[in-house]
Amino acid sequence: MKINNILISQSLNGGFNTPYIKLSKNKNVNIDFRSFIEVKGASSSDVRKQKINFSDFTVILFISKKSVDHYFRLAESMRFKVPASMKYICQTKTIAYYLQKYILFRKRKIHIGNKSFQDILPYIKKHSKEKFLLPSSDILKSEIIDILNKQNISWKRAILYKTASSDLSDLKHIYYDILVFFNPAEIKSLFDNFPNFDQNNVKIATFGKNTLDAAYKAGLKIDIKVPTPEFPSMAMALEKYIKKSNTIRY
Repeated sequence: MKINNILISQSLNGGFNTPYIKLSKNKNVNIDFRSFIEVKGASSSDVRKQKINFSDFTVILFISKKSVDHYFRLAESMRFKVPASMKYICQTKTIAYYLQKYILFRKRKIHIGNKSFQDILPYIKKHSKEKFLLPSSDILKSEIIDILNKQNISWKRAILYKTASSDLSDLKHIYYDILVFFNPAEIKSLFDNFPNFDQNNVKIATFGKNTLDAAYKAGLKIDIKVPTPEFPSMAMALEKYIKKSNTIRY
């Protein structure tokens, strides 16, 4: 089957420099971007209901840029002045650099992991006597909770924002050859919007094990699984798949 139309279940990030725009031009395929989920921030009262007092914690664990935004948003709305002594442990460099939006690196103590949550364990153990706060969404990998519970530390999770399915009703009669998903919430949104979704000839691409598992659980057939040693990025995998599918055979 020839590939003509692809839907990425996220907003366009990176503008015209994104590899998907280049892929669209190079392979002459249409690629649309539509966020399948919406982020709704928690209120001050939501935080209090969780019995979270920001002043109780001395180390903040950041595992996403959104958690950074919502922590400082709520700190301001709750009139909590984040002390200069606060320590931060960021799962990736990207998150740590983003943290500069709110603090000055030279005045704060920041530890940075490489990629996975396991990478920051040495820093957590180094400060094991501290009190840790993990700002997160309502969706959190169970393995992160399991890892922290095994560290013999004082920690709490604060749900500072929630993910909700976007309204996709306008896509009801629009056909795509490939649907691309990056997290389980996007799979959920697909079926929240279209409970009777019939895959038929639609190809499904997933990024990450959790997304893959959610797609299988929903009964979908997966045609593109990323990352792999050969294709670490979704754009690379799509390019290969399009090339194979759209090759003219005589």
